[in-house]
Amino acid sequence: MSNREKAETLARLHTDPELLTVVNVWDVISATVVADLAGTKALATASHSIAASYGYADGEQIPVDTMIEAVGRIAAAVAQPVSADLEAGYGDPGETTRKAIGVGVVGANLEDQMKPLAQAVAAVEAVVAAGEAEGVPFVLNARTDAFVKAGDRPRADVVADAVERGKAFLEAGATCVFVPGKLDEPTVVQLVEGIGERRVSVINVPGSLPQERLQQLGVARVSFGPWTQRLALTAFADFAVSAIRGGNLPDGVRPLN
Repeated sequence: MSNREKAETLARLHTDPELLTVVNVWDVISATVVADLAGTKALATASHSIAASYGYADGEQIPVDTMIEAVGRIAAAVAQPVSADLEAGYGDPGETTRKAIGVGVVGANLEDQMKPLAQAVAAVEAVVAAGEAEGVPFVLNARTDAFVKAGDRPRADVVADAVERGKAFLEAGATCVFVPGKLDEPTVVQLVEGIGERRVSVINVPGSLPQERLQQLGVARVSFGPWTQRLALTAFADFAVSAIRGGNLPDGVRPLN
């Protein structure tokens, strides 16, 4: 598929009745493992995981060109559409998006970091404009950190912030609104009612609602952020402990191409 066709496919997957599940990857080998599994329709990168694999802390500490190279290698290695976590845009959301499109990425997460709403909306508009300029209907999963940065604020106020920002991002051209956090069912219901059915994206963390229930509630997309890398490294560390103590490799280890 062309970049345009991949972007159109990714956009459609967000509005289909079926919940879109994207497993986050951080390098070519993790991406190809997931891409080769039956049922994988799209992939998403995790900026935290990519940064960690290069020895950088999360939070735009990794050089933008290094991040773009990493997501480009992933996009080139798989047939499915790839959405990249571009954090807050590395100081220039429009230009960063243009670079991402240039290496085959057709969608992205963009953090608002609870910046003033007008500034956050302008960033969304810059990403959408970059896609239009490149001839790609870029699929923006605009992220609001309302819950991530909630602190001890009343939940009702946090939900109201997320809804206000989400609606503004959609009006500015975003495809979907990503609201990370450990969300209970009443909160998910309020977000879907306020932002729109099949317009809310959430993260799966330990203790999250089951995917089947998220689909029933009208959520568009679920992802896993850095937790997939943490899961892999947990298994690796557990084996290393066993190996150091004289253990052997377990049966059932997957061969890699």
